[in-house]
Amino acid sequence: MEMNENPDNDLKGLLQLEKQSAVSYLAQQWAKKYLQNVELNYFYEDKQDAINFKKVVSPEGRKRTVQKLMNSLRTVSLQAWNKTEALLSEEIKRHRIDPKLINPWEITADSFEIYEQALHLYIQQQSSHKLSTQIPPANTESSLSERIQQMQAQHFVSTQMATIISTNVGLLRQKYTQHDPRVIGFVSMQFHYTNLGLLQTLSSLEQIVLGSYLKVIDDHLYMPLQRAYYAAAEHDYNSHVLTAVQTLLPVSTLIANKICQKIIDLYPNYHSHSGLLSEPLVRLSSIRDVEMFQVYLWVCSLEGSVNAIQQELFPLCAMLYPRLKVQWELIRCMLHLLQQEISQHLNTKQANTLMPYLQVLWHMFSPKVFGELIL
Repeated sequence: MEMNENPDNDLKGLLQLEKQSAVSYLAQQWAKKYLQNVELNYFYEDKQDAINFKKVVSPEGRKRTVQKLMNSLRTVSLQAWNKTEALLSEEIKRHRIDPKLINPWEITADSFEIYEQALHLYIQQQSSHKLSTQIPPANTESSLSERIQQMQAQHFVSTQMATIISTNVGLLRQKYTQHDPRVIGFVSMQFHYTNLGLLQTLSSLEQIVLGSYLKVIDDHLYMPLQRAYYAAAEHDYNSHVLTAVQTLLPVSTLIANKICQKIIDLYPNYHSHSGLLSEPLVRLSSIRDVEMFQVYLWVCSLEGSVNAIQQELFPLCAMLYPRLKVQWELIRCMLHLLQQEISQHLNTKQANTLMPYLQVLWHMFSPKVFGELIL
């Protein structure tokens, strides 16, 4: 039996496989969240609801939905840019952004291509995992966890789709943050308004199903998820920071929901650009923002650097939040609640890998920076 003359190579190869496995876990867990967080919001109240839902997710139903969206995509894209420009055009001068970096035609064309690809994949997602007629309705004694397991098993292809889209959107994000990270603010708002416009053309059931896939696009523009995956690849599989991120990622939406609800309770009459914090669309955007702060925190911890916060997150917030009427007091409150959540979910060694960067955020969003200015 031959012995490997260089066992160090075997060890290095094994460690590399372990790192790749850890990174794959992060990407897959993020994709799976959409199956849990959106599609599971709908449970059947009666038999007719179940029948209607099956029609929507059938191959024919998918084609009808996609046809509606493709018919309106071009118009919705143009309307979305008009809204983005109305919201942020003044910020180009105010923040001294090079106007040449913001090309409306290129941004709308790129967004159109991403949506076209996502819808094409949605049609391709045929039911080798068909939706069962036996999924228990919400009023039976079947537990929520059992229903979640059934839905997850039937939607494995959805996870693959989310992974493909997230990779392509991650590349698009990299393109627009290359020269000036603030440009992604314009691109993100373009996609955000496009999402809203497309959903308005759909029935309530179609909105539930498509909402998860559109959220994949929205989130991967706002959040440096691909950057987090790449940074994770540089860590040993059992490093404290990597295990911390692996622990937090599956519950990041749950954490964001809890934090947003507490802020709504503390500020019941607070009115942002889009409405009260408790209104559904505002709440969804707020949850996404809390998730965004979490991902930036992970990136800083994994990279061992504050660059992501200093060069991307803070400039974006300084540009977008005043226009969206988000006061810095809310950000401070969110950071305080986030610290509590991290401490609850991690052991001391894991939490210590994140806390220094959370403190950086705390000081950057301090009244000493913004004074008593009410935005």
